[in-house]
Amino acid sequence: MDRKTFLRNSSLAMALLAFDQSSLFAKDLSILKNQFQFKLLRNDVGIFTESGGTIAWLNSPDGFAVVDTQFPKNAEHVIAELKKLKDNPFKFLINTHHHGDHTGGNISFKGLAENVVAHTNSLINQTKAAEKAGKMDEQLLPNITFEKKWKAKLGKEKIVGKYFGAAHTNGDCVFHFQNANVAHVGDLVFNKRFPYIDKDNGANIESWISVLENVRKYYDNDTLFIFGHSREEGKITGNKNDILAFQNYLEKLLTYTKSEIAKGKSKEDILKSTTTIPGAPDWQGDGIERSISAAYQELTAKM
Repeated sequence: MDRKTFLRNSSLAMALLAFDQSSLFAKDLSILKNQFQFKLLRNDVGIFTESGGTIAWLNSPDGFAVVDTQFPKNAEHVIAELKKLKDNPFKFLINTHHHGDHTGGNISFKGLAENVVAHTNSLINQTKAAEKAGKMDEQLLPNITFEKKWKAKLGKEKIVGKYFGAAHTNGDCVFHFQNANVAHVGDLVFNKRFPYIDKDNGANIESWISVLENVRKYYDNDTLFIFGHSREEGKITGNKNDILAFQNYLEKLLTYTKSEIAKGKSKEDILKSTTTIPGAPDWQGDGIERSISAAYQELTAKM
């Protein structure tokens, strides 16, 4: 059985995907070049990319905050780079959602991070995935959870986590460094890259579209957004126009899939004839089957 078939059909696929470094989410451009990037964005907020979901960090006089952790080796790299800046405590480790390419490196912060923060559903999903994979001993789980909003002050920076609703999963949150005006949206945005839509953990495309609309309204025009994934190197940050473009992709995905279903096509028929989504040609690469399968599931469930 090949890997794609396994991921589609195995009852443990979601759990294994959450912890497998060889998953499609590990295949970012930086890992293909065998290097990582650690750079400052604004004020004391920066990013780290290597493999998996983008990491954000805050270097405050009172300590570090880190948003997402990729995988254990990557987390060790970001820890080492931060320690080069200052011998500070790690006050907050924050997870945008539960997937292993965002939480797999949590374990590297064991004994370092004073608090681990995530949405309530993120904790539930991470625990469930770890139990299914038999890897509970490799987890550092959140000890602070919230339903709608969380906030903390670290040095001069204010960090605010906000939950807008079900989207990529049912536990995705945006974490905003208010003074720097930098917001990590995690996997709420896949920039020019076919998204993973985790229906088994509460993903909802229609709700995701509304979430992105509300994110665009909530933050101002100067907000710099950090995205979980990007097809193009250097496009891991952006503005409201990038969020709108991904919102358009999801809208076109539902519209197209609905029209194909109305023609009597099966999911397999749609997949055979589709390489890009009409109206959103910039989304390319591997994984269009994930989008169409999720849209098909969501739309046919209403029939």
